[in-house]
Amino acid sequence: MGFLTPAEPPIDPVQWAGLSPRGRIKPLAADWALNGFGTPYAVYLLYILKCVGFVFAAAWLISASTEGLGGLGDIGDWWSEPIVFEKAVVWVMLWEFCGLGAGSMPLTFRFVPPVAAIAHWLWVGTIRQPPWPNRVPLTAGSTRAAIDVGLALGVLGAGSWLLGSDPAADGGFEAAPLIVLLGCLGALGLRDKVPFLAARSEHYGTLLVVFLFPIENLVVASQLVWVALWWGAASSKLNRHFPFVVTVMTANTPWNRSRAFKRRLWRDHPDDLRPSRFGAMLAHAGTAVELGVPTVLLVSSGGTIGAVAALVMIAFHTHIFSTFPLAVPLEWNLMMIFGIGFLFAENGDQPLSSLDSVGLLGFLSIVLVAIPLLGNLRPDKISFLASMRYYAGNWATSQWCFKLASGAEAKLDRGVRKAAKAVVEQVAPIYGREVAEQLLGKGLAFRAMHSHGRALVGLWPRAMEQPADYAIREGELISGICNGYNFGDGHFHNEGLLAAVQERCNFEPGELRVIMLEAEALGSGRQHYRIHDAATGLVEQGWVSVADMVRRQPWLDQESGGRIAVEVIGGPGLAASELAAAARP
Repeated sequence: MGFLTPAEPPIDPVQWAGLSPRGRIKPLAADWALNGFGTPYAVYLLYILKCVGFVFAAAWLISASTEGLGGLGDIGDWWSEPIVFEKAVVWVMLWEFCGLGAGSMPLTFRFVPPVAAIAHWLWVGTIRQPPWPNRVPLTAGSTRAAIDVGLALGVLGAGSWLLGSDPAADGGFEAAPLIVLLGCLGALGLRDKVPFLAARSEHYGTLLVVFLFPIENLVVASQLVWVALWWGAASSKLNRHFPFVVTVMTANTPWNRSRAFKRRLWRDHPDDLRPSRFGAMLAHAGTAVELGVPTVLLVSSGGTIGAVAALVMIAFHTHIFSTFPLAVPLEWNLMMIFGIGFLFAENGDQPLSSLDSVGLLGFLSIVLVAIPLLGNLRPDKISFLASMRYYAGNWATSQWCFKLASGAEAKLDRGVRKAAKAVVEQVAPIYGREVAEQLLGKGLAFRAMHSHGRALVGLWPRAMEQPADYAIREGELISGICNGYNFGDGHFHNEGLLAAVQERCNFEPGELRVIMLEAEALGSGRQHYRIHDAATGLVEQGWVSVADMVRRQPWLDQESGGRIAVEVIGGPGLAASELAAAARP
């Protein structure tokens, strides 16, 4: 891997293309285990420069637009003002809403263009996905209309107004533009769940509601948001999936090129790519930090103990940032670090009793406790973001399988209005089609290195008579081009998106098969799968065992013929026209 050139392919692309679909996974997974994605160092530098620009622009804009604050040279005097925290929240929410943060650029398979979300939100005729089209009036349909563009502009306009406004008498935001921003964001979310979640509404939207209450509640209420994010993420990682996530993420760390260290992450590289005891220990150590240290922050009332705890959590998020996880939630981690400084290092002595609003406590109880709990018990109903199931390995996923002989993927490219071509068409002019296909194959290998990815590979023979006859693509990539955004949420590319795509492309039977896998419900030990044909509807649905997945290799084993044990609970019967009604939020 060089500064401008990616790592050399671990196997000749032409030779690799001649292997079976499962056979293509093993060399790429073995290479990932030691070398990660193999991205040129220049790409990481671009992300770093983007984050530097993100921080500098925020500091300059806030200081220049807020009466009473000094310039950038005086940042040490004003960074801890409440209005600065409030404006930082609005700034990062708009940044994410535009697609400039998570889900951007090459580490999420975005090449040309590197960002598409805001272009998608502001383009009439693109796909939208309402979460409850049959329950909420005026939200049915899958085509973005002028009202959707207007609501997106409302989010941008109200957010920009807040960024440029002076503080109210109590030192915080005026209520009216906050209400407009929340109203536009909520209405837009009812018509399209993707931009609502792209704005990280479970985090920043919750804080906007906090800002509506008297400013005396600000610090402690925001502390509870931070602690809930940590506790929710940590508790969701108490599963059999998470060690797979940490080993795969650590293998991709650009600054750690030690192959000896990375070999220790696996039981027996390259033949046994299950997490080793060392890899599992790293995962569980991180979970312990994320559970225990925030508790200290919350109850320590500042002081030396609180300062040490704050430093530990800053180091925690700095480490996550440094690994450049593929969803690239880099700016989110920077915001978490800033929040630690403002909420705990600077205001850790604020008594919990200062949160005295019963209404705000009730709201936070719903958003920070009830919804995440329901989302873990019924992951099919609630996004992993609102469930605070961050990077736990227990996600909904999908893979889209396009018939090669019929040119089905090209039909998708022609039929769907979008800001970017299919990923293979973005990459082929840069590296050639053979290398482009192997790059997408590495994405499949990345998925197969996670426990749930084993299930998808094992379901290939049930979805396709001959998997070699299909181009198998990650659902994340399909969401990225059809929705304009992707961030690890399989609900972005489930039945709702399939119905919208079929409405536009009219695939023939067998041209497009989609395997959808839901997250594991808390303690259930199994995951629900569905296999759909775009034209004819449901092919099969059932359950796969998590215990079976965690003992398999990414490419499964030869003796099983690439199959896994399933419990089939249903077959044909869901017509293509009923897909949208069956879509989960």
